[in-house]
Amino acid sequence: DLPDHDAFHQWSIDELGTFWSAVWDYCGVIGQPGPRDLINGDVMLHARFFPDASLNFAENLLIKHGPQDALIFRGEDKMSYRWSWDQLHSTVSKLQQAFRAMGIGKGDRMSAMMPNMPETIACMLATASIGAIWSSCSPDFGEQGVLDRFGQIEPGLFITCDAYWYNGKLQDVSD
Repeated sequence: DLPDHDAFHQWSIDELGTFWSAVWDYCGVIGQPGPRDLINGDVMLHARFFPDASLNFAENLLIKHGPQDALIFRGEDKMSYRWSWDQLHSTVSKLQQAFRAMGIGKGDRMSAMMPNMPETIACMLATASIGAIWSSCSPDFGEQGVLDRFGQIEPGLFITCDAYWYNGKLQDVSD
């Protein structure tokens, strides 16, 4: 037991590995922290926490279930809707199954040119859940910007929309 905030702060500095192991446990991180909690701890700039850890980003983000709001969306076109945790789980699961059926797996690269909306988030989570790599950009990047960005990673799957709203106008990108 630490008597006050200052003592807690000092302990977190003096015992970096122990502190971050306690944070991992306290936060309920799903995954394996690995045998080492810290390497190169003498210089904070070079410190690496949990270098042997294995966890899934999507699994940790999707820990909640139920009818409560997970995502609240309001588009520029005044369209608005909410996704519950259950709906988000269901959508991510369907996308994950579709991606796997297309042969997408761990380490594969996927890209998306989509607006910031729940469907984009679900695609990202489905990608992360199978261990694939996600890269995205807004449709307003333009054709050359998209080609430059995604040409660097050579994605195995490209997801896009056919139109999006910008500055009060529907922008067609179906070409």
